[in-house]
Amino acid sequence: MFRGRFEYNIDEKGRISIPAKFREVLKREYGSDQLIITIFDSCLVAYPLAEWQVFEEKMKNLSLLKKEVKFFLRYFYSGAIECAIDDHGRILIPSQFREHARLKKETVFVGVMKGFEIWDKEVWAGEIEKYKETFDEISESIAEWMGL
Repeated sequence: MFRGRFEYNIDEKGRISIPAKFREVLKREYGSDQLIITIFDSCLVAYPLAEWQVFEEKMKNLSLLKKEVKFFLRYFYSGAIECAIDDHGRILIPSQFREHARLKKETVFVGVMKGFEIWDKEVWAGEIEKYKETFDEISESIAEWMGL
């Protein structure tokens, strides 16, 4: 399970270190350093290869005749790339991904259960301010969904 927030800098070549806590989860729970990275909202999202494969199995059952499925696959799925963590604990983020997420130098890794997100620090700060405004309302909705 990926949790927590970590700040890291991306270098001029587009390499960034994966937080040690996240590398531990990858090793302990997945036995692999393989990630799938794709674009999502205003950030990048990364999943261990095993989690991505579970997702792919579920996607196989969706009808390509549905407009929403086609659009989703074209945007989210088609942009996915395999990404190995190097011996220094880093990944290389392709330039088109850096452009999409507006990644400059300072980034924030955000653990989101089965995967994690990579945000530009300024963009993340703006998003978190929006979340603070509606957190109580959203918390109540989630509590209802969970029967709490």
